[in-house]
Amino acid sequence: MRVTGIEEINSKKVRVFIDNEFAFVLYKGELHLYKVKEGEEIGCKEYSEIIENVLPKRAKLRCMNLLKARAYTEKQLRDKLSQGEYPQRLIDAAIDYVKSYGYIDDRKYAEDFIAYHMENKSRKQMELDLYKKGIDRKLAGEVLDAMREEGEAPDEFSMAKKILWKKNYNPETATNKEKQKLSAYLYRKGFDMDIIRSVLSLDISSI
Repeated sequence: MRVTGIEEINSKKVRVFIDNEFAFVLYKGELHLYKVKEGEEIGCKEYSEIIENVLPKRAKLRCMNLLKARAYTEKQLRDKLSQGEYPQRLIDAAIDYVKSYGYIDDRKYAEDFIAYHMENKSRKQMELDLYKKGIDRKLAGEVLDAMREEGEAPDEFSMAKKILWKKNYNPETATNKEKQKLSAYLYRKGFDMDIIRSVLSLDISSI
């Protein structure tokens, strides 16, 4: 295996190419430690140490450090590791590692997210937000349905009323154009048309 290229990423890191293909990212100090020199062969022992020990440990540590700061979904962690240019098999191994200790749990993430946003986001908006974070739509729906069965579903009607109140909406003076604009706004927020039509007909000045 010949090192055919070493490309600087920043003042600390480089990309290493072996046999004209991207191999991995190393810190500059590791180039000397593992005898990685452009145009020269890399020893099997050094290559194995990098692939089997250095990078797997680094990927796991990267996940752990990220999770210390806040919760992540599996997809978010995978994206972070991909940005760090870890090989796919090392990403899979790192994710399996943190999952085995319960450090990432997409269902728990969805439950916490929904509980936190219950009073200010519609069901559809929460489903969309969770999907963007990598939560499967089916899983998000299951969590929302379970919470609804426990009497914890979002009160979308009250939410919509508060939004209109903040926008100084008055059904007596609002023009059709203003109503259409507000209707479109609420729809983009994930409210069903039945709720939108009902709330637009109310006098909400006393909220």
